[in-house]
Amino acid sequence: MDQKPTVVHVTHEAAGKIGGIGAVLEGMFTSQAYNDEVGRTVLVCPLFSTEGKVSDRLGEGGEVLYSSIDGLVKSNYHQNFRRIEDDFGVEIIYGRRRFTDPMNGLTSQPEILLIDVTRMEKKPIDDFKGGLFREFGIRSDRYEWLWDFEQWVRLAVPAVEALKAIGAADHDKPAIIVAHEFMGMPTALASILDSHDFKTVFYAHEVAPMRKIVEEHLGHDTMFYNVLDKAHEEDLYVNDVFGDQSHFFKYALVNAARYCDNILAVGDCVVDELKFLAPEFGVSDIDLTYNGIPAYDISLAEKYESREKLQLYSQNLLGWKPDFIFTHVTRIVSSKGLWRDLRVLEHMDREFCAQGKTAVLFVLSTETHRRREQDIHQMEAEYNWPMAHREGMPDLSGGEAAFYAGVQEFNTRSRNIKVVFINQFGFDPQACGYRMPSDMEFMDIRKGSDVEFGQSIYEPFGIAQLEPLTFGGICVLTNVCGCAGFVKTVAGTDTIPNVIFADYTDINGDAGMDIDSMLRIDKDFRDRIEHKISEKIALEICARLPKNDAEFNRLLQSGYELARHMGWESVVEKYVLKSLHKAVKKKHNEQLVAV
Repeated sequence: MDQKPTVVHVTHEAAGKIGGIGAVLEGMFTSQAYNDEVGRTVLVCPLFSTEGKVSDRLGEGGEVLYSSIDGLVKSNYHQNFRRIEDDFGVEIIYGRRRFTDPMNGLTSQPEILLIDVTRMEKKPIDDFKGGLFREFGIRSDRYEWLWDFEQWVRLAVPAVEALKAIGAADHDKPAIIVAHEFMGMPTALASILDSHDFKTVFYAHEVAPMRKIVEEHLGHDTMFYNVLDKAHEEDLYVNDVFGDQSHFFKYALVNAARYCDNILAVGDCVVDELKFLAPEFGVSDIDLTYNGIPAYDISLAEKYESREKLQLYSQNLLGWKPDFIFTHVTRIVSSKGLWRDLRVLEHMDREFCAQGKTAVLFVLSTETHRRREQDIHQMEAEYNWPMAHREGMPDLSGGEAAFYAGVQEFNTRSRNIKVVFINQFGFDPQACGYRMPSDMEFMDIRKGSDVEFGQSIYEPFGIAQLEPLTFGGICVLTNVCGCAGFVKTVAGTDTIPNVIFADYTDINGDAGMDIDSMLRIDKDFRDRIEHKISEKIALEICARLPKNDAEFNRLLQSGYELARHMGWESVVEKYVLKSLHKAVKKKHNEQLVAV
């Protein structure tokens, strides 16, 4: 880029990594290519809580330089901040947060702006909502009772003013507002309405209205992606096929992404889903921008060391040491398709009985916070957690209980494969109890895994599914995962030793079905497809599992070779920077001004 731009990331993970977007930011900010090409990086987010100490406001590695809430002033911007606080009735926290890559040691310290909008003045909110309606057709009155909508709308204008206050919108330097998902869209739209020539990018980590449809319809991906393909042939869009989606606030905000200069889509399906939103996306500037995955070069001995820890943990829990270790590290949400793991294992158990082999699947997943160490120890002592569970906190939440019912049924019927459900955040003795080896670390569940499952019904990319790849694990993905497209692109083939693609959308071509017939795909229809595909996947896993040191080593080498071409350095250079550069070059013929 001729001049290094200021890049502003609007995201709910500004002050701490919660999920996928946090992993994206971490990978991007510790990329040498990103730091070479970007002048300033600023993270923007609402302040979610005023509780706690000032030192904790910006999360791990954070340094607060200004906080009106705490009376802290160590920044020259304080006078500008106070003017904004008085004008809008907000509180501002400003500082920096450190990001460090453990592999290359590269460190960056982007600036962070957190704004407390809970007591904001009504007039500037109403003025902005008027602009949203006039220029972008967004009716805020339909959604303003939802705080998940309202707080991001309130953030928008004071955030733009705060960016000006810190010199992040100087006229001689390009400034790009990157809206991560629906949360960032109000700020992006506010910057379009502003007199400064901001550039805007929508970073589509998913397409929220499509996720909702896939998760709620009993046909899930089997139904949806067949319908999407057929609708594309017939020039139909989501509102034509699934009814008016405007009642859903995320639809209104994501649909407005077409007003941005550029759109980054993390997977091939995300591109198709965006174009299914509305005809305007067919002419929008959408760049396929995959996420990066970690690449670590370890020896076979290191892999075996982690694997043996997991086998010892299995022996401590079950009384026997398995031949193979399977894993699934994820969140308890319907989109992850956890029941599909059990369906594959049902077929594998029969094969393993015939072969005299054994395995344990560790499912590390929770839908709530990290349990306290003392609670884990108490559950261990009272009823043998995590081999047994009880409903209610501190143990099973509602979603966890539903999955555990399936685990119990599987374990009752299976002979040679057992599932251990660890509903905890973290994987070390402090998080998981006394029976875990004392030197176990989280990376051991990645290094030691023979197979990682990730058979999601909706997965825009899926970094977690590929994390064991660099350690020689076999990764089982669905064809609708965005990372599947990345793997095939890098490998240049669909036949990859370390990756198995499960296609639960396969209905024998389209089996002569029209859209109305596809919309009637229900759970029974999907069950039949899943039974057929899961058997195929089970046999494929059995065929690929390594039988000796040489085969383990081949998978280790092929996995690392693939992963090293999929790291964040490569992704930033090949995808992200090109898209940001394209946004900077966009010319705006007329400036919208909110009045």
